[in-house]
Amino acid sequence: MAYATTSDGIRLFYESTGTGTPIVFVHEFGGNHWSWEPQVGYFSRRHQCITFSARGYPPSDIPEDVEKYSQARAADDIIDVMNTAGSDKAHLVGLSMGAFACLHAALRYPDRIRSAVVAGAGYGSEKEHQDFFRRNSEQVALGFEERGARAFASVYGESASRVQFQEKDPRGWQLFVERMAQHSDKGAANTMRGVQMRRPSLYDLEAELAALEVPLLLVVGDEDDHSIQPGIFLKRTVPRCGLAMLPKSGHTLNLEEPALFNQLLTEFITRVEAGRWGARDSRADPKQIMRAD
Repeated sequence: MAYATTSDGIRLFYESTGTGTPIVFVHEFGGNHWSWEPQVGYFSRRHQCITFSARGYPPSDIPEDVEKYSQARAADDIIDVMNTAGSDKAHLVGLSMGAFACLHAALRYPDRIRSAVVAGAGYGSEKEHQDFFRRNSEQVALGFEERGARAFASVYGESASRVQFQEKDPRGWQLFVERMAQHSDKGAANTMRGVQMRRPSLYDLEAELAALEVPLLLVVGDEDDHSIQPGIFLKRTVPRCGLAMLPKSGHTLNLEEPALFNQLLTEFITRVEAGRWGARDSRADPKQIMRAD
């Protein structure tokens, strides 16, 4: 088993598969390093695929102190894993919590990031829902603490943006829940309180995002309601940004629609490496409807 030691002394379990231009996959709150199996099996044929379990997720260390968990720390952990795996620059692919971490890594370390796929990002960013999101996050943290991951995983797995996965692929959804049931109760609660509840709204980062030159691909499910408007905001704000919306899809996009997700990633990475993922053409003026002169 391979481990990266972070700059604050936490050991993170990671795996590296394949050779070629590196891709680092960063998992969501409900996942772990196993969450990316449909992508690793596909992309490791021509890329070095790196997956890891975030702090608080076995077999990585589980710090007892909630102050050891933060959005900035999650971004730094990606870089620490890259350093240990020998990757100077990499494409990043993240879902939900992992998507936020990838986006913040691109903001903090743009020279290390070739591109970033930001899938299902936005929860807690909508100003009108921020207080509710934080209260709901505390309820989830208590669910893991008081009921334990084994009992609470199936409850969390039937969230409004997860039932799409359950409906399409009951077997895949059940495996997702069974893996979540193996999470650390303390790690899940600390992650929810230290990372999810405290991270800044995307709307508060508008100036930094407008200056970001890292190529981005946003992927959103059309039934993942609290990611849709933040996704549109990012599309309109980040210069080298594309937006893909998957029909009849929820939050767990890479597992719910693996073939479509892989196809989008393939096209994106190919265009980035060919230098063909630029900023929006200046002639595509959103103030114009049809040219008349």
